[in-house]
Amino acid sequence: MGDIRRRGVVALGVIALTAPLTVALGTTPAQAASSCTTKTGPYQKKVEKFLGRPVDGKQSSADCKAIQAFQNKHRITPNIGYAGPVTWGVMDLMNRQKAVGKNPNKAGKCPTNKGRIACVDLTLQLSWIQDGKKLVYGPVPVRTGRKGYATRTGLKKIYWRHRDHVSSLYDTPMPYSQFFDGGQAFHSVGVSVWNPPGSHGCVNMTTTDAKKYWSLLKTGDDVFVYGRKSGT
Repeated sequence: MGDIRRRGVVALGVIALTAPLTVALGTTPAQAASSCTTKTGPYQKKVEKFLGRPVDGKQSSADCKAIQAFQNKHRITPNIGYAGPVTWGVMDLMNRQKAVGKNPNKAGKCPTNKGRIACVDLTLQLSWIQDGKKLVYGPVPVRTGRKGYATRTGLKKIYWRHRDHVSSLYDTPMPYSQFFDGGQAFHSVGVSVWNPPGSHGCVNMTTTDAKKYWSLLKTGDDVFVYGRKSGT
């Protein structure tokens, strides 16, 4: 019994030390209003098409306001309405995620012989839950670790869950946390899951998706992380 207690204390100590490092960025106050740029960006036509604007490749006041609204929604900086690589990168990712449809494991990269398992595709920033070959939930967009804090790949297991977890380092809420690798966990986040550059290693989700994962998964369930996020 004493040995079990000691192991429990060590495990909680590891969580206390590592969990704060997984807190997502984006907890700063809302971005201040910025003036619109008149400059045409290198991805002008692609951004115009994504936003349903007239595609002429020339910046207009209406184009700028539409681009700026998108940037503000996802906290992309600078938020001056410029059709640059970061803004287009987010849009392109959204397009690629949408194209996956309801067959996220088409390539068979997430194991189908483990029963219920949560899959995380870092390349497409998508996650889903499957049971064998049956899709149980998802795919849903997620926000994983940024450069220097990449979400670690491989087969893992959920080892600790805390519905109302709070980072002791940043005093930042991490609701519906389900830890699967050191301090890395699934949890909800209060910013857009498309907000660059990413988390400190955790798999960020919307509150709706994090709640669903909480209800569908349990301690001991498998998690498989694969691929590579752009820029990491």
